Amino acid sequence: MRAAVITRRWLAKTFSLIAVLMTLIVVSLSLILHFFYYNSARSTLSAGYNSMVSRYFSVNGGTTDEDFNKAARGYIEAFSARDTVAVWVIDRHGSVVATSDGFRAPDDVQMPDYDDALLSDTGRALWRGRIATGEKIMAMTCLLSQTDGTHTAAVRYMVSLHNVDAQFVRIVLLLAAMGLAALALTVIPGTLYIEKLMRAVRKTTDAADRIAKGDYDARLDYTDRDEIGDLCAAVHNMADEISAADRLKNDFVSTVSHELRTPLTAIRGWVETLRQVGPDDPALTRRGMDVIQKETTRLGGMVEELLDFSRIESGRMRLECVRMDVLAELDGAVLTFRERAAREHKTLLYTADERVVQIFGDPDRITQVFVNILDNALKYTDAGGTVRVDTACSDTMLTITVTDTGKGIAPEALPHIKEKFYKADTTVHGSGIGLAVADEIVRLHGGTLAIDSTPGKGTAVTIQLPLGEDEGSRQNA
Repeated sequence: MRAAVITRRWLAKTFSLIAVLMTLIVVSLSLILHFFYYNSARSTLSAGYNSMVSRYFSVNGGTTDEDFNKAARGYIEAFSARDTVAVWVIDRHGSVVATSDGFRAPDDVQMPDYDDALLSDTGRALWRGRIATGEKIMAMTCLLSQTDGTHTAAVRYMVSLHNVDAQFVRIVLLLAAMGLAALALTVIPGTLYIEKLMRAVRKTTDAADRIAKGDYDARLDYTDRDEIGDLCAAVHNMADEISAADRLKNDFVSTVSHELRTPLTAIRGWVETLRQVGPDDPALTRRGMDVIQKETTRLGGMVEELLDFSRIESGRMRLECVRMDVLAELDGAVLTFRERAAREHKTLLYTADERVVQIFGDPDRITQVFVNILDNALKYTDAGGTVRVDTACSDTMLTITVTDTGKGIAPEALPHIKEKFYKADTTVHGSGIGLAVADEIVRLHGGTLAIDSTPGKGTAVTIQLPLGEDEGSRQNA
């Protein structure tokens, strides 16, 4: 229905514009042709009168009416354009004494041009109108002058406008037909093309509706390389992106559910065990409480990570910035993981830097980044592997690199590794949002987090934090 409205709207605007343009062209050409034809008729009348007329009547007209009438008949017989121009000779009394067609003029014939010529300073007048028979003519009267300058008689030239008007009408009709043909040749192909585009738009709308309802396999068969083709490609890309996001969301929900279920299961199991055992086995009770504490801490960390991600998505992530020693926070994070590395038979290499490198940042968030990176490095490194932490500091930038000898990240997965919900290895526990949160925290501090990896050799995570003069400084201890 919407497509039909667009088509009608396009037709109305296009038809109106072209119709107005064609009308202006036809009217303009018609006016030009009208002027041309009538000017040609006027020229024909003017050509009939020349200086020879006055001299002819001056020489041959004599002074009596009989001499004038004889001269009039002689002039008409000598007039060469009688086939196209009718000529009347009018005497000084206003009577027609000779005609080129040989017929006597009616006594009561109206000659407006003759009357106007009598009043004109030039002795000439032009008139266009219909005679008693209904025929449309153009007439021009030229007064004849005597040697003393007085007007005594006149010659009236007349030409029929019937053929002129008929030819003019034919040409106008031809112009109108050409205008209508041009209008049709413009509107019809345009309408067909618009309808084709509208069909593509309707199919695109239907596909978008199907995608909105969850059918991410909806596709369009429009193959033209134009803007509609670009739109179809964008719809396909949108469907692919939504489908991928939907899969990531489902994987995330499944992963988070599993990750939350694991500590809850451990906590519930030990609670039931301790309830059955009671206080009779202090060692078992102590072990159970340690597990409950550990799993509760783990559960709280996952919940906090989800809350951080929610804050990032809604733009509510805020930093509590103070002047801090960033390397001191790194020392504490590494120390936290040394025992885990030893327990998992992995090597954690780090030489504490005695310098004080201060930045203006949020200590808790910076520590959260270090913990996340170190946790991932140990998580994806097999027993016997090594995790190395290196630091470098310039006048403007602190660089921290965490390198592991784990399984690495596939090249096709590396560009997505910092995206929300994305997990390169679904067999390893984790929510898939830790790196996204860490990357956002580093970005809020004005820094960058880059990941480089080689499958089978390991991964290097590089964190760079700026040391602005107003926000941080580097000092030797």
